[in-house]
Order: sequence, then structure tokens, then C-alpha cells
Amino acid sequence: MNTKVAEEYEGFGDLASGLRVFVEQLKSKSGSFDEYVQQIDAIERQVSELEVVVSMLDKYVSLLESKVESVYHAPSSQLHL
Repeated sequence: MNTKVAEEYEGFGDLASGLRVFVEQLKSKSGSFDEYVQQIDAIERQVSELEVVVSMLDKYVSLLESKVESVYHAPSSQLHL
């Protein structure tokens, strides 16, 4: 009985050792992705800033459009050029 338990625990030791090696390999591989993750984060910040600028431009264009429409729909006596 003790021999069987010892063999079973020996198998667990081998499994744990294999898992440790696997985890170390994953860590080394994931480290190479850090540069790409930083680049993606920078792009995401730039896109957010661009969205803010586009929103501001959209509001400005809408305001200009309203002003132009009011000028074209105003009677000619109200035009002040």
C-alpha cells in the first residue's frame, strides 16, 4: 500500500514540475507582448482624444449650418452683408 501511495505522489511531483516549467514558458512569452500592449493602450488614448475633437467639430459644424440656413431663409431686407 505504501509503495502505491509513494508512486502516486511521485507522479504528482512530476506533474508539478511540468506545470512549473509550463508556467515559466508562459511568463517568458507574455513578457514579449508587453510592448504591444503599451502600443495598443497609446492608440486607445489617441482614439479617445480624436473622438472628443470630432464631437467638438460636429457641434461647431451644426452651429454653422444653423446660421447659414437662417441667413438663406431670412427675407432679403434682413440680410446684413
